[in-house]
Amino acid sequence: MSRRRKTHKRIVVPDPKFKSTLVTQFVNTILRAGKKRTAEGIFYSAIDMVAEHSGQDGLTVFKKALENVKPSLEVKTRRIGGANYQIPVEVSSERKTSLAIRWMITYSKERTEKNMAERLANEILAASKNEGGSIRKKIDTHKMAEANKAFAHFRW
Repeated sequence: MSRRRKTHKRIVVPDPKFKSTLVTQFVNTILRAGKKRTAEGIFYSAIDMVAEHSGQDGLTVFKKALENVKPSLEVKTRRIGGANYQIPVEVSSERKTSLAIRWMITYSKERTEKNMAERLANEILAASKNEGGSIRKKIDTHKMAEANKAFAHFRW
């Protein structure tokens, strides 16, 4: 536990187009080298592509995909008596969101489409249908937590 004073959460300003703090958080995670306009352009064009492909509102498909990717359990390493144990722990709501965003961006970067907007759009569409790399990551995380359920009594 840290002995310093408690950290305060930064207030995230809603994005200009959708007026959503979730979108701002996603754009800030895409952000590279301070190029926020480029990151916003990638996200907005990806949402337009999602709306075009699915025939639904792009933002609702995005939110559904993010809900599908959010993990409910994860494992944390704890050292007890000279041995390291993977202990399953429930994930807080803020961490769920940040993990889901990070996984979606990571696995969209690994896709083979031409540009980042297409990759992100296809990852969002796949995640909304419970497919894709980010969903696989969530399933692997849950399997790991399930496999180590025997160590749940070490929770702190």
